[in-house]
Amino acid sequence: MRVFVTGASGFIGSAVVPELLAAGHEVVGLARSDAAAETVAAAGAEVLRGSLDDLDGLRAGAAASDGVVHLAFIHDFSRYESAARTDLRAIEAMGAALEGSDRPLVIASGFVGLPAGRTSTERDMPANSSPRVVSARAALALAERGVRPSVVRLAPSVHGEGDGGFLATLIGVARAKGVAGYVGDGANRWPGVHRSDAARLFRLAVEKAPAGSVLHGTAEEGVPTREIAEVIGRHLGLPVASVDPADAPDHFGWIGRFFAEDIPASSALTRELLGWRPTGPGLLEDLDQGHYFAAPTA
Repeated sequence: MRVFVTGASGFIGSAVVPELLAAGHEVVGLARSDAAAETVAAAGAEVLRGSLDDLDGLRAGAAASDGVVHLAFIHDFSRYESAARTDLRAIEAMGAALEGSDRPLVIASGFVGLPAGRTSTERDMPANSSPRVVSARAALALAERGVRPSVVRLAPSVHGEGDGGFLATLIGVARAKGVAGYVGDGANRWPGVHRSDAARLFRLAVEKAPAGSVLHGTAEEGVPTREIAEVIGRHLGLPVASVDPADAPDHFGWIGRFFAEDIPASSALTRELLGWRPTGPGLLEDLDQGHYFAAPTA
């Protein structure tokens, strides 16, 4: 297959590209900057210069492909709704280019809007209409237009060396505050998945996920957040302490709301459907390897 990948130079994309290449696929990676283009080319993929705002370029990339893996997202929480609208327009543009072809469009999503406090499955659907939920619904609706869409709900902690996401942010907060905090009693759970396992899941999805599939990228159903804080505290030599839920936004900043969520999630149906078997280290094991603490986190 010739696979068009957005976000090809990002943390997850830079694992997805070699995963696809190793399986014998050709890869065309979207690159917004010279640095991104160099990263994509160095991985052995063809480069398509453009951005999520370049709808003509996205349509062209999708039209010339046998399938699309859409990973790019503007991770600026100060303009989240604007970023989500850009994401939706990108999905619609690429979907239109694939219409009537039965070619796959696999998009990355998350667990926002799913029931909290119990283990979610792939059959659970968000009750709200948050921006990224709207994008996921739009992607799945493309099945009615002759596209083979699937949505990969990724664990909030896609972890691994080079991660600059949620775990790195929590480490940065701990350094800045002088304490490794958790919210309340810290019993709330986060799913986790190593980025190598996430990359394999995207490859399997573009190869064979049935139209309309919802997939869970979770190797671990739920790691208690207090245990995450304890590993961070041990590596930084900092005390570990509870943060009152009312104080979490002030203490943690934008990540406070997410770190307080209890969102365990199963991937049993995904594993059965695609034969996906995670083999990477678990979240706490990965943290304990020390690469997250090698340099101060911004």
